[in-house]
Amino acid sequence: MSQRKHSIAIRRRGLLVAAAGAAAHGFVPRVTRADTLKVEKDELKLGFIKLTDMVPLAIAKEKGFFEDEGLFVTLEPQANWKVLLDRVITGELDGAHMLAGQPIAATIGFGTKAHVITPFSMDLNGNGTTVSNEIWAEMKKHIPMGTDGKPVHPVKASALKPVIDKMKSEGKAFKMGMVFPVSTHNYELRYWLASGGIHPGFYSKTDVTGQIQADALLSVTPPPQMPSTLQAGTIHGYCVGEPWNQQAVFKGIGVPVITDYEIWKNNPEKVFGITAQFAAKNPNTALALTKALIRACMWLDANGDRNRPEAVKIISKPEYVGADYEVIANSMTGTFEYEKGDKRPVPDFNVFFRYFATYPYYSDAVWYLTQMRRWGQIPDHRPDEWYAETAKQVYRPDLYLKAARMLVDEGKARKEDFPWTTDGYRAPTAENIDSVPYDGRKPNAYIDSLSIGLKGKQTVEGTDVVGG
Repeated sequence: MSQRKHSIAIRRRGLLVAAAGAAAHGFVPRVTRADTLKVEKDELKLGFIKLTDMVPLAIAKEKGFFEDEGLFVTLEPQANWKVLLDRVITGELDGAHMLAGQPIAATIGFGTKAHVITPFSMDLNGNGTTVSNEIWAEMKKHIPMGTDGKPVHPVKASALKPVIDKMKSEGKAFKMGMVFPVSTHNYELRYWLASGGIHPGFYSKTDVTGQIQADALLSVTPPPQMPSTLQAGTIHGYCVGEPWNQQAVFKGIGVPVITDYEIWKNNPEKVFGITAQFAAKNPNTALALTKALIRACMWLDANGDRNRPEAVKIISKPEYVGADYEVIANSMTGTFEYEKGDKRPVPDFNVFFRYFATYPYYSDAVWYLTQMRRWGQIPDHRPDEWYAETAKQVYRPDLYLKAARMLVDEGKARKEDFPWTTDGYRAPTAENIDSVPYDGRKPNAYIDSLSIGLKGKQTVEGTDVVGG
């Protein structure tokens, strides 16, 4: 028996001894099904990027939720999102903390082509957009102030537009960093910029820079390098997950101007990704992983987030996020600091379980697809049915609900905490920065309603938008 399996065996024996002791005192606990759900692969390596929202993986490991399911998991930080995705596809990693757009883009063949699925959404919200101190000083001239003398939030991108226009008139380019072409950050940043009349640029079949016709030049910067890249003056701002916005505040090099919660209330952020091949070959293992992650997210949001300080302590370790406790805690414990000293309550900055956060909604996948189409990553018009079919190939609520049912039957979760009767689509919403309604059942109508971006059968050829 390997040392890893020996560790699991010792834990299980301990649980059996504890159960026997409880029974002797007249209490009979509900029997776990971990032993009856025979996993096909019990030693797993999972990848992550050093961001706060990798925390469900760390908690599932540190709190023994993986071991409860008969899994011994090694968590391994990855250099960047491309390396992470490639290693999942090749099987070097069994699964990973992923950008929500990654499984979708891989499955439709934008970038790397592979069928990647997600049975589990890891969180809601969690991102911010930061600009340099110099840009912020100029933006403030166009932002109304409250009676407390502080800027009124949410800060609209329209306050940034005159700053960019002035730079353009001086022959200067305005540059911003985002973490990956199919990241939530890219789409959120583009959404915010476009809502303020700033064109973030198109992609085309022959130009994947995403900078065609752009007023703001967006490019990829790995998350941990964002603050130093800003400080060096290479970029004027960035959109990233925590703790890298709060790091700019602590270093005194930049100001977070808006959170993704303010751009789109309770937007989906990261997912847990595995290949379709892995799920088909290891169906019980996929369920066991999903069960453990659900429990981790339940723990993170339990009792009014009272476990968050402990979670922050765990992920501040160098093997996880490796940032200072105070930096991570600034957002994870329900507050967010904009300018230095301007700390505001944002209780839902990080959401891991409430609001059905872990359920993989088809409508979330459809939203990402609409943004890929809007900016030319999907170069040609697609019918509404294509969006629905693609979402169902990638997002797997059937696996999620099967895992959830097991947890309920085991007495580890409450039935009312899961959306059993949903058809996979959230109710239409207009709780976003530009108040444009989004209905996942009508993707083309939504795309056409947005002021900037491709519409109908338009395509990008060279530097021009053609068609209609």
